[in-house]
Amino acid sequence: MRITKFGHACVRIEHDGAVVVVDPGVFTQPEALDGATAVLITHEHPDHYNPALLEGNDAPVYTIGAVAAQIQKGAPAVHERTTVVKPGESFDAGLPVTAVNDKHAVIHPDLPHFDNSGYLITAGDQALFHPGDALDGPGQAVDVLFLPVSAPWARSGELIDFARSVGASRTVAIHDRVYSEAGSGIFDTQAAALIPAERGYVRLADGADL
Repeated sequence: MRITKFGHACVRIEHDGAVVVVDPGVFTQPEALDGATAVLITHEHPDHYNPALLEGNDAPVYTIGAVAAQIQKGAPAVHERTTVVKPGESFDAGLPVTAVNDKHAVIHPDLPHFDNSGYLITAGDQALFHPGDALDGPGQAVDVLFLPVSAPWARSGELIDFARSVGASRTVAIHDRVYSEAGSGIFDTQAAALIPAERGYVRLADGADL
């Protein structure tokens, strides 16, 4: 299995001929989708969903209803290869995937509470979890957690406690365009100290592999 970090919340998972890309958004390099066999989108915010990237690729797209509606309006050709998935639904995206949970973290009570699906992905004997913009766990043990590490909807303590509650063998930082370099360094220091060492917290540079 090969995991590559591509800009903010986007990760690319390659295993046994399948290439699954999660959340290619406006901070994502276009090469993230080269050879993609499926794309998963957690929610409609532009840092997770960029229709221009989807239009440059012919892979099937799996996402929630709110995103599918945006695709239908903004990228109708992509909509023809888009499948809507619901919480608890399992599907074959080249790798086995289960949609998990249904709401974005609360940004502010006066703002809409957006839909959001996490994705539990199985690659061989490894379980990987991408929560999108939520701090709800998958309800089972996982080997790799893709952890949001900076967001206007979360404190660093909440993010670290989420990682500890999931208890993954490896914790990979994502959603990291909000902090400055200095702020990211502070979070990484906290995470390294507070997430037990055997769970292996790591921040990958864009384009770097795990």
